[in-house]
Amino acid sequence: MLWTPGQTTLKTRPYRIDDILGMGGFGMTYKATHLQLKHQVVLKTPNLGLQNDPEYANFVRRFIREGQILAKFCQNAHPGIVRVSDLFEEAGLHCLVMDLIVGQSLFNTVRQQGRLPDTEAVAIIRQIGEALSDVHQAGIVHRDAHPGNIMLRPNGQAVLIDFGLASELMPTIISSRHPHNPAFAPWEQHIEGSGKPTVDIYALAASLYYAVTGKVPTASLNRHFRNEALPPAKNFGVKDWVSLAIEKGMASDPQKRPQSMKDWLSYLREPIPPTVASVSVQLKSARGVDYTRLRNLLAAGKWKEADGETLKVMLKAARREKEGYLDRESIENFPCDDLRTIDQLWVKYSQGRFGFSVQKKIWLEVGGKVDYDTECKLGDRCGWRKGGEWLNYSNLTFNKQAPVGHLPVGGSFEFCGGVVFVSSLASRAVSCNL
Repeated sequence: MLWTPGQTTLKTRPYRIDDILGMGGFGMTYKATHLQLKHQVVLKTPNLGLQNDPEYANFVRRFIREGQILAKFCQNAHPGIVRVSDLFEEAGLHCLVMDLIVGQSLFNTVRQQGRLPDTEAVAIIRQIGEALSDVHQAGIVHRDAHPGNIMLRPNGQAVLIDFGLASELMPTIISSRHPHNPAFAPWEQHIEGSGKPTVDIYALAASLYYAVTGKVPTASLNRHFRNEALPPAKNFGVKDWVSLAIEKGMASDPQKRPQSMKDWLSYLREPIPPTVASVSVQLKSARGVDYTRLRNLLAAGKWKEADGETLKVMLKAARREKEGYLDRESIENFPCDDLRTIDQLWVKYSQGRFGFSVQKKIWLEVGGKVDYDTECKLGDRCGWRKGGEWLNYSNLTFNKQAPVGHLPVGGSFEFCGGVVFVSSLASRAVSCNL
């Protein structure tokens, strides 16, 4: 049974069917309008035409259970996951209500613009990977995390849509006629209907391959059974560490892939710069600031205390102790000797992982502009944002397992609202030749 666009109005809920968005092997997806609230949503239902299949009843039960879990998960409005707002029954057909995401899919973005810069593609995939990591902990595997289901909002936020609910129970009558996407699903998902997290890891790694190369990856069945090669991403000028993450995630043997999304995401971090621990730092200051305590805290690995001390010495150097925060003007005129001393101390004792010069390098890679859009991209790279939302200062990571460039922030999210603070500081680092 199909709901006819423009002619079908539901009785259980005030929705009018506007369009058919997808006709999968095990489900139907519609665009609909709530007649009272006048906003559009997406409705997903099992395929009622398959109700005579022996597995259909089990599929519907799993569809309902996973829909309930997903709706409960979405109560906290995870920005990287499409929100599920309702689950109801209409004439014996169960229906899941999801937000309609305004934007363009990653697939169409690459098709129209060509391959994306490594850093931009990684930032998108990391957002989705972090969201899926949380979803996996809730006991759900997406099973269809390909570029067509990764939507990019106008503000750059990536959102994963169209969960393949209960697809491992896809009725046998349609399993051969409606295969998973051959380019982005691993071979075992085609053959065995696997619902393990490694399925999503493969799909995201394949999506990253597509984003950074502009090429659809070799079908997994051909790779596994016909030994067809996947052209290495580095052949397209992709950075080695990005290419390695793709290689790990797209391993043909599921046992050789990282076994959790968190483990795979650890490959999506730039390698730590070469050690600089032997470099001697002179504690110079144009304003008579004493950097001894900052040096001692960093030498002891007390990262949070050192970050607080960084704020104090920066306020002294900028002569803004009374105000308690740095503004745009004070950053633009911050004494270079002091900025260099602070940076060199952070770089030295973090073995090149933290420091203003490290943040400056990343800032240049994501656009090198002093604006909020660049600040957000920098926040995604440095781990100050998760799922498109800025973290509270208390939720930052104060150890050397933090992403490259994560520190220092000097409490900037508290005293400057996070508004282009680090971008302004990175711009000053450029002018000071850090």
